[in-house]
Amino acid sequence: MATLTVTAKGQVTFRKDVLQHLGIKPGEKIELDLLPDGRGMLKAARPAGTIKGFVGLLAGRTKKVATIEEINRAAEKGWTGKK
Repeated sequence: MATLTVTAKGQVTFRKDVLQHLGIKPGEKIELDLLPDGRGMLKAARPAGTIKGFVGLLAGRTKKVATIEEINRAAEKGWTGKK
């Protein structure tokens, strides 16, 4: 268990090993869920991806160019759970 000290301003500094365990890098955010009995649960905030990031993820993986109709059909199948 890690013990942290609260400053007079109410701030806490997390040790490097704690941040690494949580998968948090400098500049990233932390989510705190307040639980009953004065407890809290910390986890790395994982923002929803952007379309730019999604397209970048796929960049260079295929030479096929899909039409908007093909993209729409694939999206519909994904939402319905069909393959």
